[in-house]
Amino acid sequence: MIDSIVTIFADPAAWVALATLIAMEVVLGIDNLIFIAILTNKLPESQRERARRIGIGAALILRLLLLGTIATIIKLTAPVVTILGQPFSWRDIILIAGGLFLVWKATKEIHHKVDPTPNHDVFDTAQPTLGFTAAIGQILLLDLVFSIDSIITAVGMTPHVPIMVIAVLVTVAVMLVAATPLANFVNSNPTIVMLALAFLLMIGTVLIAEGFGAHVPKGYVYAAMAFSAFVELLNMMARKRAGS
Repeated sequence: MIDSIVTIFADPAAWVALATLIAMEVVLGIDNLIFIAILTNKLPESQRERARRIGIGAALILRLLLLGTIATIIKLTAPVVTILGQPFSWRDIILIAGGLFLVWKATKEIHHKVDPTPNHDVFDTAQPTLGFTAAIGQILLLDLVFSIDSIITAVGMTPHVPIMVIAVLVTVAVMLVAATPLANFVNSNPTIVMLALAFLLMIGTVLIAEGFGAHVPKGYVYAAMAFSAFVELLNMMARKRAGS
């Protein structure tokens, strides 16, 4: 086992693949991290850190378990049903379900931010806080969707499992370090909360599109997110300067 790992990393191409995969996985992990930050900020302050660690730890476990079943994961891309001439694989179905959940969740939270008065419609906001178990359940659900997408991306970039494992470990370590600062930053800046919810809405829409076979280049999505974040940063600086 060790000899095979040494052989793999003796090839300079393996190091390039590792660096590329780590960069890709970290970027894909941003989606997961934004959702965890939004959701855990609805918990009592004493439970937030624990929920983040459980959510990110679950993401690590899911990714490593999925890496152990790569043969099965690859089969998830094979069509299993055809509807109106459109073939769907298990991956497509999972992406569509996860995307619909993200769109619903983001829309519900945006509705609450825009109209915080309690009402009893499909976007019921009578309970602005969230239970610990409910939060963990929702985080695990999206962890599964993001993990499957992450591992399928990794399989498409390199055939070497050790490279995938290292990339996953580095990505989750980055998520652990960034989780609390990101959540605190989002929580202390109301306009950032709305921007993050808009990101989740866009990510959910992209997942649904991917599930229906419409490939959306990730570079465009993350470039749009980065530009929006930059504009909001300028707005924050302007507001701070005007208030000083």
